[in-house]
Amino acid sequence: MPYIGLPIIAAALLIIRLEHMEPFVTLISETLVIFGYIAAVIDIKAKRIPNMLILAMLAAWILIMAPKLIVDTDAAVALLMDSMFGFLLGGGMFLLVYIISRKGLGGGDVKFMAAAGLYLGPRGLLPAMLCGTILAGLAGLTLILLNKINRKDTIPLAPFLYIGMLLTMLVM
Repeated sequence: MPYIGLPIIAAALLIIRLEHMEPFVTLISETLVIFGYIAAVIDIKAKRIPNMLILAMLAAWILIMAPKLIVDTDAAVALLMDSMFGFLLGGGMFLLVYIISRKGLGGGDVKFMAAAGLYLGPRGLLPAMLCGTILAGLAGLTLILLNKINRKDTIPLAPFLYIGMLLTMLVM
């Protein structure tokens, strides 16, 4: 039952942005909305993001891109380069934080942001990451100040990253 909000969120994003998006961009956005929502719900419940979900995100991206490469090769190659840069940027930045923080950030978050980078590209990924991490930091600080958690406790990051992605998609 926790997935009931998924169609509502996806429909809202589609209605708000449809008039400004080409169908291909709408499909990419809607796919990320769906996978991001699932990742956020699972992360809240289990405090992890399953590898199978990341693989499904990657497979869906490939299935979406394949016809675009055939129909509009020039645009698809440019988009592919942008997506790959987003993948490397998202995965690389979060991997660096993962290493520096001595696993203070989960490995699933690293893989999730790498996969999200395919969908958002670097121009969408950076604001989504910034917004999501600021929201997570504020939530963590609030929970610490309210004595709900201590400094060593963890909070799921995917829901905040998901909110950052949604806000970025709505503004872009």
